[in-house]
Amino acid sequence: MARPRRRLEAPIGAATLLLGFDEPVRITRAGHPPDTLVSVYCGPTTTPAVGEHSGRLAGIEVLLMPWAAFTLFGTPQYELANRTVDPDELPHALHTRIGELAAALAALPTWTDRFGLLDDVFARWSQAGTPCSGRVVRAWAELVRTGGAVPVPRLADEVGWSVRHLENRFREQIGLGPKAAARVLRLQRARRLLAAGRGQAETAAACGFYDQAHLSGEFKAMTGCTPREFTAAREVPAGTPASDRLAGEATSLVLASDRSAHFSKTRELG
Repeated sequence: MARPRRRLEAPIGAATLLLGFDEPVRITRAGHPPDTLVSVYCGPTTTPAVGEHSGRLAGIEVLLMPWAAFTLFGTPQYELANRTVDPDELPHALHTRIGELAAALAALPTWTDRFGLLDDVFARWSQAGTPCSGRVVRAWAELVRTGGAVPVPRLADEVGWSVRHLENRFREQIGLGPKAAARVLRLQRARRLLAAGRGQAETAAACGFYDQAHLSGEFKAMTGCTPREFTAAREVPAGTPASDRLAGEATSLVLASDRSAHFSKTRELG
């Protein structure tokens, strides 16, 4: 029998579009009232969220590069950072409501058919959407390649912009400033290394933190947990279904129904 499930989702370097088929998901984030939605758009985040469902959840989750989300919705992404919204509340170039797209996907008989329709829709949608800056895409790709380790002034030099102009365009098309985006990507790499069995001191050095205390502080700010708490919470019994949203990534914690969430003590990063 399916049982209600709660998951803590840590920030990742992507925006999320969930095309839900039937049952809603309840999403809680510090500083915001809970949202209960069937289809969901979540912009880039620097704080964790807790998602809950009744035990039955069906749909397709699409992870988008933040600049691709800007193209699809055309909305300045800083307006959507650390927020969860119904995607049909956002402007878009589709000729149908996103809820209707989700219903059309649910009605198809196979996953091959669903992904075929989704590929076609996204190809047309991106072509009709708001163009993003090639320099923003280059700067984002360099941040991802280095795991957030490249200094912002050097990043601005590499794309031929001033630091201030890079910050403004990043906030518009990525949702976070380049410094905050780098912090998310750096911690994402650190979670991956810790999940692979690396020690905290080794991880801190590999990811460009000043020391182990710096790593721990950033971990607490963006996940609500210390590295030790996060690692211990991921030790689930053998045979438990994987809960991570990205293959090979440490993105999520399955929470016991009676466990108080650490996320309520987190803060947003500018």
